[in-house]
Amino acid sequence: MERSILPPMWDVPKVFRERLGERPGRQRVMAADGHLLLVLHLPPTADEVQRRGRFFWRKPDGSWTSNDVGGGVAGLSKHLAEYADAVQKFDVMEERATSAADYFEVLEGLAPLHRAASHLHLVLQEARKTIPEDRNLINFRDLSYEIERTADLLYANAKNALDFQVARRAEEESRSSRQMAVSAFRLNTLAAFFFPLVTLCAVLGVNMRTGVEDLPPPLPIATLVVAGLVLGATLAFAINRPDRRC
Repeated sequence: MERSILPPMWDVPKVFRERLGERPGRQRVMAADGHLLLVLHLPPTADEVQRRGRFFWRKPDGSWTSNDVGGGVAGLSKHLAEYADAVQKFDVMEERATSAADYFEVLEGLAPLHRAASHLHLVLQEARKTIPEDRNLINFRDLSYEIERTADLLYANAKNALDFQVARRAEEESRSSRQMAVSAFRLNTLAAFFFPLVTLCAVLGVNMRTGVEDLPPPLPIATLVVAGLVLGATLAFAINRPDRRC
């Protein structure tokens, strides 16, 4: 006989063990002969490949037990509390997020948790239909819905914030690219305007006496350097001035 993943001391219907393989599989509910078995998952993490199973067995007399969080309804309450705490952790991360990387980290960790919480709610809803007289299942079903809803809203908020960050960054890059294109256009226009004059002066060898060359050194070179720096700064300011349309 193959080994069951259920605790060997559990006196559950044989069909439960037959329907379970070596791994928990998806979250689901099983019912037979007045017994109820909840196959649930622990709150998953972003880097978790294989889901960790947790089992809750309800006997026909209404008593509960679990494989690792104790007996009674307190075990199932603890299980839901773990989901609520996990969602709360990402809620705090979303509030502190300031960059696209921060929001992506929230979404990456929240996505599997959101799916698991949604499936948890479906399982408890099915269990509530199976045993409608159990008030505890009604309360757990409602609590699981609140957890799923909170995770859903948090995921939507983080997704919208990430989209906004990406759109704003794209807008800034577009504005910067347009400003660079305008500056390049101004520089090309200025170069085209003076190109014929510079070419003619170079070809004809224009050499006009201005009187600067008669000054004692190093005044001629100092004068040229200062004049060049002033003209260069003026030209740079004119080329790189912001375009109102950007």
